[in-house]
Amino acid sequence: MRIVFAGSPAAAVPSLRALVASGHEVTAVLTREDSPFGRKRLLTPTPVAEVAVGLGLPVIKANRLAPVTEELTSLDAELGVIVAYGGLVREPLLSAPRHGWINLHFSLLPRWRGAAPVQRAIMAGDDVTGASVFQLVEELDAGPVYGRFTQSIGRNETAGHLLESLADAGAGLLVRVVDAIADGSARAEEQVGEVTLAPKLGVEDGRIDWNLMADAVHDRIRGATPEPGAFTMVDGHRLKILDAVIARDRPTLAPGVFRFDGAVFVGTATDPMELVTVQPAGKKPMRVADWWRGLPSAPEGAAGRVAG
Repeated sequence: MRIVFAGSPAAAVPSLRALVASGHEVTAVLTREDSPFGRKRLLTPTPVAEVAVGLGLPVIKANRLAPVTEELTSLDAELGVIVAYGGLVREPLLSAPRHGWINLHFSLLPRWRGAAPVQRAIMAGDDVTGASVFQLVEELDAGPVYGRFTQSIGRNETAGHLLESLADAGAGLLVRVVDAIADGSARAEEQVGEVTLAPKLGVEDGRIDWNLMADAVHDRIRGATPEPGAFTMVDGHRLKILDAVIARDRPTLAPGVFRFDGAVFVGTATDPMELVTVQPAGKKPMRVADWWRGLPSAPEGAAGRVAG
């Protein structure tokens, strides 16, 4: 089939590569416009744009679809495929391809409809997630599902690692659904179950509340890693927590209280958290002991800091 592909982040790249390798014709790739990146804020193409150019595919860059609707419609695609594009497809573009649009979504719909399903699943303490390929409709992530798979969430798995795994496995599912639509064997079933929402995360979603139980704190850290980043305030400065584990065999500490005892521990409502890797504001990631020893008046063996 003639396909137009829409996607932007690295999580969409395996799907684009798989579709190109499948023998279907990708007529064009729609992606977000170049955006500032890094300390120098250089305009940088999306990961999908970079790969599409390397594959010799036409690229259309747009943050809003209205200005490029006519161009996309003129491609005469039989199917639209979207994987984390970052925008909503509305009419008349929605029904322009003969088979409409399908979407690879990284959750077991109808659970976690929205922009951050992987992060929200981890933050909620879910043990299982997966991916779904569904027919795009006007309502957000509400269309009938062609196929899905389930996958366990590791107790120490971050959102970044889980998304990478789901993206690789999801690419295979996506191609199977496209093949089935092409040969007429595809069947979609309406979503059944409780609807939960997964809105995009903001910076404050990464703030750690040390008054919660250790499992909830751990889930927050994992769900916010790598973006937007889990953090706490220490001595008025932001400290990003990149890696931490629950120290179930350690004495309890008051919530938010730091203690250095061969390692750095922070109290929660239950077991303390042992910090492993941190990133102070304006610096590179480092082992937590190096950060602690570099603080002024950080007495070893004492509770020398309290999270703010």
